[in-house]
Amino acid sequence: METAMAFLTGLFFATSLYLMLSKHIIRVLLGVAVLGNAVNLTIFTTGRLTREIPPIIPDDAVVPIDAIANPLPQALVLTAIVISFSFFAFLLVLVFRSYQELGTDDTDEMREAEPVDEPAPPLGY
Repeated sequence: METAMAFLTGLFFATSLYLMLSKHIIRVLLGVAVLGNAVNLTIFTTGRLTREIPPIIPDDAVVPIDAIANPLPQALVLTAIVISFSFFAFLLVLVFRSYQELGTDDTDEMREAEPVDEPAPPLGY
């Protein structure tokens, strides 16, 4: 099971890098969202995928009786989901406002801050 999750995580990372290398801002935004999910999946997978009992200690015991699930990766992933959702919402509003102002989502056409009388920077190497 962990091998399949490792391959799925690698696929998420590859997809996010492909999307973030696009010249369209919406694809870059989706790439950032997929990258956040890939990182969350990596953190979750490092905590091991086992079918253990929840990390609850009975009242009459001082330490756990059986093997328990590790709660730290679960807590980290839950926190990361909330943070990545708020970051995605902020970027979505930023992209929408830039599209309203500039009328395009192509990064090559979003060069209004550059001086007109100077030559354009190289677009490729």
